[in-house]
Amino acid sequence: MWAALREQVLTPGFFWRALAVFVVGSLFGVGLFTFVYAKGASYLGNDPETCINCHIMEEQYDGWQAGPHSNVATCNDCHAPHDNLLHKYYVKGENGFNHGLKFTTGWYPENIRIREKNRDITNQACLHCHGEFTSEIHMTLKPDETVSCVHCHEDVGHK
Repeated sequence: MWAALREQVLTPGFFWRALAVFVVGSLFGVGLFTFVYAKGASYLGNDPETCINCHIMEEQYDGWQAGPHSNVATCNDCHAPHDNLLHKYYVKGENGFNHGLKFTTGWYPENIRIREKNRDITNQACLHCHGEFTSEIHMTLKPDETVSCVHCHEDVGHK
């Protein structure tokens, strides 16, 4: 009996199957633990308190609460695209991965700055809500110019 079991266990196919089960199981376990520990499901919603799951964002959250948009806009209203749901969740996923990686490893600057790609999304969000107000500004622009709301109003969202 032991000899037959030993022959089955010592085959190369068994080794690779066992290794695959171990690797996949480990990744699933670590992913599940991280999702539960980091409150991953909260990132699928729209609650601004999600942003302070990580203590490093407390200053930005406090600034948002003290700012003029706290009663009318959540973090996603300004930091997620408004063009379609798929794009919104793609950006949320990409940002969530980057935030998780940087905060877990500590690879972020002390003075957190928005990436250019996210600055463009935020600018588009400004125009989404305030487009009518800015329509006269658009008429004064040259064909290749764009309005950059966040250039002059970068502290509006986070006092």
